[in-house]
Amino acid sequence: MASAELLLVSQAMAHDPQHPNPPDLGPDPVLAGFRKSIDNIDAAIIHMLAERFRITQAVGEYKAKATLPPADPDREARQIARLRKLSEEADLDPEFSEKFLRFIIDEVIRHHERAAAG
Repeated sequence: MASAELLLVSQAMAHDPQHPNPPDLGPDPVLAGFRKSIDNIDAAIIHMLAERFRITQAVGEYKAKATLPPADPDREARQIARLRKLSEEADLDPEFSEKFLRFIIDEVIRHHERAAAG
């Protein structure tokens, strides 16, 4: 079937309630481009989180040796306020950002407590 005929069939089927899904015309290049960008961003997030946790692990080991408490509520509050402001400036929901950061902070504190316990 020629591409013009395929397009006409596809358009007709799109308007036909008996055929709600058009035939498979292969991957949608626009959607594929978006998904490739999302995949790249996800990979970057994972690498940045890994680096962040490598650094916080060193902090936890230092705190354990220096007998400092695993948590620093004042710093956590400052960080959350700072990142909420950055979120607003970036047009990202600050509630989501705070939940995400709180999840990370809670995990870091858990690691620090484990380091302090030996």
